[in-house]
Amino acid sequence: MSGPREVLVIKLSALGDMVLAFPAFARIRAAHPQARITLLTTPPYAALASASPFFDAVESDGRPRTLGGALALFARLRRRRLELVYDLQGNDRTNLLFQALRPAPPRWSGVAFGCALPHRNADRMRLHTLERQAEQLRDAGIWPDAPVEPGTAPPPDLAWMSALTPRAPADALAESRPTALLVPGAAPSRPAKRWPAGAYAELARRLTDQGFAVTLIGGPGETGLGHEIAGAASGVTNLIGETDFAGIAALGARARVAVGNDTGPMHLIAAAGAPCVSLFSGDSDPALCAPRGNVVILREPDLADLRAESVLDAAISLGRRGFADNLRA
Repeated sequence: MSGPREVLVIKLSALGDMVLAFPAFARIRAAHPQARITLLTTPPYAALASASPFFDAVESDGRPRTLGGALALFARLRRRRLELVYDLQGNDRTNLLFQALRPAPPRWSGVAFGCALPHRNADRMRLHTLERQAEQLRDAGIWPDAPVEPGTAPPPDLAWMSALTPRAPADALAESRPTALLVPGAAPSRPAKRWPAGAYAELARRLTDQGFAVTLIGGPGETGLGHEIAGAASGVTNLIGETDFAGIAALGARARVAVGNDTGPMHLIAAAGAPCVSLFSGDSDPALCAPRGNVVILREPDLADLRAESVLDAAISLGRRGFADNLRA
């Protein structure tokens, strides 16, 4: 029996979730080498997905904002005669998409009611994203030895990103001093996930005193935050809004240490190999969504209570350990 010819993968957002889905993407590609695999996503992630080795096509209208857009999406997917769908988003929106493809929906891996390849674990949302998606693909029959025990799934493999041309200032990529990346942003709708800007400025000053070249990383919507921190900590390089995803990964591969909130770029930086101090408030659970790799988690219910000395100690310890590891290599 031949395999499916038309496969759809659904992953709509956000950056951290997209990075954590790379192992699942790779497993789906390996399981269906002859299929045409399309990713349904949203505009911020289309270019990254198109540059990856996982997909033959990328469509970015996975979250239509109007009824007309939703109907157009349903109609297009019906015409495609999809044979297999891996729904890695698994929410009400994608359940609706499955129901809209009735009465003869494609074979569907996910949690949509009535799908052919359900992820059956009732406690799946208590698993870290990496183990949860691995278990889903095990249940779908394409990953029999999936790492599903807590903490067993390795970090995403970013090797393919090394071939991309990073958008980042050349002098930042060529910095000879040990670099500390600071990632002070987070989703605007989740302010509790942000360690205060003043605390980042204090940390930046102390890291500079320790001989680090301190660089700020973040998205275009966080430029004001970058100016505030850089204005309070002389010598800091502010690259907020000046890098793309490949640039962030390239900087992460060179960094001695990174410190940041529960936000997407930290997943790229950790997967690129940087030792990371990841800061969590009570607003999210690191057991479910923390970056995976050489990562130390510091958590306070209210991040305003997290002392700069604690973060500095963790960063210095990781940075020195990373330096020693490089010498041994």
